[in-house]
Amino acid sequence: MIDFNLIIIGDEILHGSRADQHFAFFKNLLESRGLRLGQVQYLPDDRPLLAKQLRRSFSDGLPTFVTGGIGATLDDHTRQAAADALDVPLVRHPEAAALIDGVSLKRGDALDSPAHRQRLLMADFPAGSDLIPNSYNDIAGFSIREHYFMPGFPVMAQPMGEWVLETYYSGRFHQTRSEQRSVWVFGIPESHVAPVMRHIEAEYAGIRTFSLPSVGWVNGRGEKVPPHIEFGIKAVGEACAHMDAAWADMLEKLAQAGARVEMSAPE
Repeated sequence: MIDFNLIIIGDEILHGSRADQHFAFFKNLLESRGLRLGQVQYLPDDRPLLAKQLRRSFSDGLPTFVTGGIGATLDDHTRQAAADALDVPLVRHPEAAALIDGVSLKRGDALDSPAHRQRLLMADFPAGSDLIPNSYNDIAGFSIREHYFMPGFPVMAQPMGEWVLETYYSGRFHQTRSEQRSVWVFGIPESHVAPVMRHIEAEYAGIRTFSLPSVGWVNGRGEKVPPHIEFGIKAVGEACAHMDAAWADMLEKLAQAGARVEMSAPE
């Protein structure tokens, strides 16, 4: 299964003045097409740091969505940082510039106006970039080396992300089977499920276990939900053939450890 990375850029997200809406969207977008989000990174509007992290990301060679910082004001550094990371110049993309010409004219700005010249900076991309169309306002994003740079506005980034997948990765949709199952475990501490995890992963090739403990809560009816663990197994590709056997073995070992198991989430 192909993994995608996501880099979310913006001081406003890191400082909490805006809530992130990108992570959940891109995770669900990928999963709906049988793909997977492998890593998420949040970065500030800091050109040297962006260049350092983008250089590392380009070297990883994984397809990556990048949101934020491609505007034309002084606090937007992503376009320049991407060029720095690749050791290439920023160059004006003629098609992107023509689209911006149209945007300015629609807004009543002459093509020799300061507003238009400022706006044209958003057509300056790292040399060798391709366009990502922006159906919201015609100011394009750009792609290079399987990195897809889009605005920080979800209303723009979301359809652009969908376009990227449909244009470049549709042949990889739903190519790899994946499966995950879990139960809610009560009555034993997490340390008691660790031997079960080791056993399952040793016995069933490719099966991975996970354990997510909770301290409990009081539900809407005023009832106390005691501490518990969401415990489960997951597999990708050929390992899915072992899921039934691993699942049965897991439930047996949990019972032997003294756990009370519920199949539905506690309320």
